[in-house]
Amino acid sequence: MKAFQFVEFQKPGKLREVPVPEPGPGQVLVKIGGAGACHSDLHILGMEKPAGGIESFKIPFTLGHENAGWVEKLGPGATGFAPGDPVIVYGPWGCGLCMNCRLGMENYCQRPGGPTPGGLGKYDGGMANYLLVPATRFLVPLGTLDPVDAAPLTDAALTSYHAIKRSYHLLGPGSTAVVIGAGGLGQMAIQILRALSASTRIVAVDTAMDKLEIAKRMGADEGLLSGDKAVKRINDMTRGHGAELVLDLVGINPTLQMAVQIARVLGHLTIVGLGGGTLPVNFFSPPHECSVASPFWGSIPELMEVVSLGEAGKIKILVEHFPLERAGEAYHLLHDGKIQGRAVITPNA
Repeated sequence: MKAFQFVEFQKPGKLREVPVPEPGPGQVLVKIGGAGACHSDLHILGMEKPAGGIESFKIPFTLGHENAGWVEKLGPGATGFAPGDPVIVYGPWGCGLCMNCRLGMENYCQRPGGPTPGGLGKYDGGMANYLLVPATRFLVPLGTLDPVDAAPLTDAALTSYHAIKRSYHLLGPGSTAVVIGAGGLGQMAIQILRALSASTRIVAVDTAMDKLEIAKRMGADEGLLSGDKAVKRINDMTRGHGAELVLDLVGINPTLQMAVQIARVLGHLTIVGLGGGTLPVNFFSPPHECSVASPFWGSIPELMEVVSLGEAGKIKILVEHFPLERAGEAYHLLHDGKIQGRAVITPNA
């Protein structure tokens, strides 16, 4: 089969011929309908060396950690699914044995190094005709959703959902939530905020006017171009108190500086973006008892809840499809900010 693979640090991925994997005991072979292209992949492709050491990488490996498709074949002892079942693949593969994993929070697996997702270094991902999934517990039924479109639910939607859910108790009537970064992740966050709290005022902030227009169509009450005027506008609309929730989906120094200026006392400032910026913390900043957190992905039960939101039509994914042969082009467009929603590679379309 063909696979789009990471082959060398700081080099573009390549389309290569690889064997079709055979599922072993407890494993599942999934025929890929869609595999999302994520900014995390760009960070990996641009790295000089992996943060966890070269031993954390198996080179080459197939990219793609947002995956959905159909069960193709069950390995010996694998149960709970049948060939042809539409499924979405939970991304952060944990040990399954530690306390966090047994609670469904494999994103916070406690083994050394944490979870080892497919497509991010050690195991092959889904930008190929088939994906080998290590256990059936990583599969969630898709119900009526189409795997060709649903792949971003497993990261873009799940990551946003997990980040927002921790702040749910703050999102009552009169509350304000600010989403910094209105790309694929931000669009998901806006829809999830609207689905979870109809009374929350949602403000989208971005550097691109076209993304702000999409954000407003997806439920944002207001779209603001990033900068000092946005800070003033948000503080004015909150009567100087700031927002209950600030989601920074970019994570660079300018967005973090903005976030700390618009967060409120006892609020939440949540850093999701991988921009590598630094947020200075001292007695005077962020505001008193403003919780600063950097959540990672989400739990298996939360993915099931995300799928339910998708089936109910509460969240919709703006998707641009690319055949496997154009995966490299999709990453170039993503790098240049020319993907309006989420790029999804469709190896079997």
